[in-house]
Parts: sequence; structure tokens; C-alpha cells
Amino acid sequence: MSHEQTALDIPAANPAAAPAPDTGRRERPLVPSVSDSAGEAIVEAARPLIAALADLPLDERVATLNELRRLLHEQSPFREEPVDLVLWEEAAHVEGNSYNPNVVAPRQMELLEHSITADGFTQPIVAWRPPAADSDNGTTAPIEVVDGFHRHLIAKNTPAVHDRLHGYLPVTVINTGREALEDRQAATVRHNAARGVHTIDGLSEMVLQLLRAKKNFAWFEKELGMQPDEVTRLSQVSGLAEMFADAEFSEAWEAAADDPFTTE
Repeated sequence: MSHEQTALDIPAANPAAAPAPDTGRRERPLVPSVSDSAGEAIVEAARPLIAALADLPLDERVATLNELRRLLHEQSPFREEPVDLVLWEEAAHVEGNSYNPNVVAPRQMELLEHSITADGFTQPIVAWRPPAADSDNGTTAPIEVVDGFHRHLIAKNTPAVHDRLHGYLPVTVINTGREALEDRQAATVRHNAARGVHTIDGLSEMVLQLLRAKKNFAWFEKELGMQPDEVTRLSQVSGLAEMFADAEFSEAWEAAADDPFTTE
């Protein structure tokens, strides 16, 4: 069983960590310090400009953030990696391709929708941006999905997700050297194939751990998309003895008095 986006192993919060007081100033990320350096001066100079974004209308704010990300990307040591530049594009301008061979069953789509709804959008849509506007009417050709077709469908068609994303999608564009149709087709297949599958042993051990944590069949179906018979089969792979450890069995079989197969 393979999904585009799953989040099964969530680290527990540290109960000893007290929440920091809200001073109005966001914590800096855990990166090497730029204190007392030219980098610190750049960060401090940028703060009032960044704060001014809050006063912009939503669409203008998104467009400005995208442009700022492009400027940062130009100076990034990781600018050769598409994921270094994730832009928010209007979902209406993003369309699926006609060659994706990956089909997701309804149950897996439900799980993917639950994952995006519960965990948030953790993976951008991988896309190809057509090179130029349509010269006839001046409209820009839609952005074509290379990977993330089902994520993009859920973002468009699930009202809670669509509203939360304000009608936008996180998009990263493939390298310009991989834009030919055959390159995009190959990229789609590689993205589909590279996700891998869960091993039976690893999945059965995880199921046992969740059963020990008193998770019931309803929880498995909602959170992992597993039916009761699937949970039972996986728990039996390595945990049959543990499941029945508290059961009492008799070594001798005793027939009931009304058993039709009992003979005198």
C-alpha cells in the first residue's frame, strides 16, 4: 500500500518544554547564527519590510511573497534544486497531465485527503510551466502537473482544503533541462515508482505497536485506511502468540452434549 503523502510516525511533544511568551517577535530557525555579521544586518534591515506584508490584500501579499522567494532563490546555494523555490500558484491555473499512469483507489484517495486535511500540505506539486503566453488571446497556458496529480485534485475539490489554501497550490517547477514531453513522462513515472512500498514485517510491527496502544479498528480505518481484516492479518504476521497470550486453552477437546457429531 503506497500513498502520495502519509504521516505515521509523529514525534511526541516534549512535556518539559514550556511555551515561550508571545513577544510579537518570531523565533529564528535553528540555523548557524549570523549574529554580529553582515548577515545579521541584512535580517534586521528586512524585518520592517517583511512586517509591511501584513497590510497587503491577500492576492497581492501572495504575489509579493512569491517574488521575494524568487529573489532569495537567486542567491541560494541550492538554486539548482527545484524544491528551493516553492511558489503559491492559483489552483485554477494548475492542471493535470494526460499521461499519468498512476491510479489511486477510492480508499487511498480518502486517506490522502485525510492526510492533507489533518497534517497539512507537506509536499509541493511538481509541475512544468509552459514557456510562453498564447499569442492569440494573451492568456497564459496552465501549469501542468508532473507529480502530485491527486494532491492537486484534493486541494481543488475538498472545500476545507481549498478554503484553507485560499484557492492556491504550492508548486515547484522541474529543471529547465527536463521539459521535453518524454522527460516529463519519465519524471512522472519515476516519482510514482520511487515512493516505494511498506514491507510486511515493518508494517506488521507498527500495527502491533498501535494495538498495544489500544487503537481500535475504527482508528485504523480513519487514520491509516486499513480495514479490520487487514489489521488482523498484519497483526498475525509476527504477533499471533502475543495476541492470544491471555487466552485460556484446553489441551483436550470436549464435545458439547448436543454436538451432532458426538458418538456413544
